[in-house]
Amino acid sequence: MINRVVIVGRLAKDPEVRFTPNGIASCRFTVAVNRTFKGQNGEQEADFINCQAWRKHAENLANFMKKGSLIGLEGRIQTGSYEGQDGKRVFTTDVVADSIQFLEPRNSTVGSQGASNHESSTNTGGQHQGSSQGQYGGNNNQPSYTRADEDPFANSKGPIEVDESDLPF
Repeated sequence: MINRVVIVGRLAKDPEVRFTPNGIASCRFTVAVNRTFKGQNGEQEADFINCQAWRKHAENLANFMKKGSLIGLEGRIQTGSYEGQDGKRVFTTDVVADSIQFLEPRNSTVGSQGASNHESSTNTGGQHQGSSQGQYGGNNNQPSYTRADEDPFANSKGPIEVDESDLPF
């Protein structure tokens, strides 16, 4: 059986981190994902997907992202229920994030074109929420260079030449 979800969309509001009585960070947030088609009136429609992040993912999301930020996440669907104020059973469906990628630089404007996976990403991967290593045994964070002398490609003079014999396929 498989329960995997991949979502790319924009935060519908500023995420807020909360802590359990045991001090574990939690964040509930909504991701707006545009549909691939337009509605009958010709306007772009979107789905608003309820999500949840725990621990470092929750803290990073609340500290670095805001309403309109483009994120990607991988996780699983989790259902639940609770008793509402009127005494009726309320059923919930959330995506619990195992991995969250920040897909725009922190200083970018909302909706900017050409955004890349540049500034910050978190991936504690796998199916274990508290794990500090990614699915293949290491953190999958992208390096962030703040000075040109730290960037190994800063002084490149155009494209790198690659011989066909160097390709693995």
